[in-house]
Amino acid sequence: MAMTDLASQGADSVVSLTEISKRQSISLSYLEQLFGKLRKAGLVESHRGHSGGYSLSRPSEGIKLDAIIAAVDEDIKLHGCTPEIKQHCTGHTTQCLTHSLWDALEAHIEDFLAKVSVADVVSQNLTVPNGSTLEPAE
Repeated sequence: MAMTDLASQGADSVVSLTEISKRQSISLSYLEQLFGKLRKAGLVESHRGHSGGYSLSRPSEGIKLDAIIAAVDEDIKLHGCTPEIKQHCTGHTTQCLTHSLWDALEAHIEDFLAKVSVADVVSQNLTVPNGSTLEPAE
């Protein structure tokens, strides 16, 4: 939400986290943590001074949602299984019956996020697998 807010202000806009916090009802301290990670990943640039804040480091068309999620150390996990543990989501050494379903869904979500840019979200130009466009909510 914060990255789309930033992008919606214009390509060269420098926006304070306080402004984003107010518009999106996101905690300022949480935004500070996120934007530190986004800056380190090269997705945003910080600007100091009286009219300081943040700007996108490149055009919003070139920033995919999967890069944002990776930058803030988030994973798309639909089950509790990890390769590092011997016990799976069932608490046993066998996987649950729906394990492959959740793996496949995770893969679809990751693929979708890799194709959608911040600009797509701002313009609400999102397509679903059948090629139709999602209409903006009214």
